[in-house]
Amino acid sequence: MDVPDDRQYTEEHEWLLPGEGGKVRMGITDYAQDALGDVVYVELPAAGETFSKGDAIAEVESTKSVADVYAPVTGTVTAVNEDLASQPELVNSDPYGDGWFVEIEIGDAAGLDSLLDPAAYRELIA
Repeated sequence: MDVPDDRQYTEEHEWLLPGEGGKVRMGITDYAQDALGDVVYVELPAAGETFSKGDAIAEVESTKSVADVYAPVTGTVTAVNEDLASQPELVNSDPYGDGWFVEIEIGDAAGLDSLLDPAAYRELIA
């Protein structure tokens, strides 16, 4: 499983890539998309919506199941990946690139402290 070294991870298999101005880009990991199977639909929040850490922020439907995706940090959605509406398969083909879900402006940077570094995430999925 691919686990890029430039981001942080959750035990629920989401990733966060730090950006500029206190924002992070978020999606699900290679491990998660593989477990889900072929993704056929992704429901994303609207820009401007606010979430607390642990809230369901998105829903992914695959040929195997439907799964919630949880907010790994508290914050406000500043952008959503509109391409997923017409191309949900991007989650499978490029989970760390074109298959991203949302960008979040972090409300509490301390929330990043509980995330896993790449080595800890690799250990989790081993």
